[in-house]
Amino acid sequence: MQRVSEQSGNGNGVFYIEHILKEELAGKCSLYAKVTVPPKASVPYHEHHGDSENYYILAGEGVYDDNGVKRTVKAGDSTWTPDGSGHSIENLSDTDLVFMALIINS
Repeated sequence: MQRVSEQSGNGNGVFYIEHILKEELAGKCSLYAKVTVPPKASVPYHEHHGDSENYYILAGEGVYDDNGVKRTVKAGDSTWTPDGSGHSIENLSDTDLVFMALIINS
C-alpha cells in the first residue's frame, strides 16, 4: 500500500493507495486502486486533463467536492469527474473512508 503525504495544497493528513491493476490496464486507464482516507484526512482538490475519474464508496462517509459543489457521500455512492473538471474528498468522520478509484484515459 502506498502512503501519500499531503504536505502542501488543500489536503489534510495522509491517505493510502492500494493499486489493484497496473500493467493490465494497457494504457486505457491510469489508475484502478483502493483508497483509504483516515479520519480528518483528505484527498486534495485536483483537476483532470486528458482523463476522467470515478469513485465508488465502499465504507465510511465523506464530503465530496465536485467543482465547488459539496455533498455527503457514503458506502454505495458513486461519483464521476469528467475530463476538464476537478474534485476532492474529505473524511470528517471518526472511521476510515474507503473507496475504489478508477481513472480512465481520454
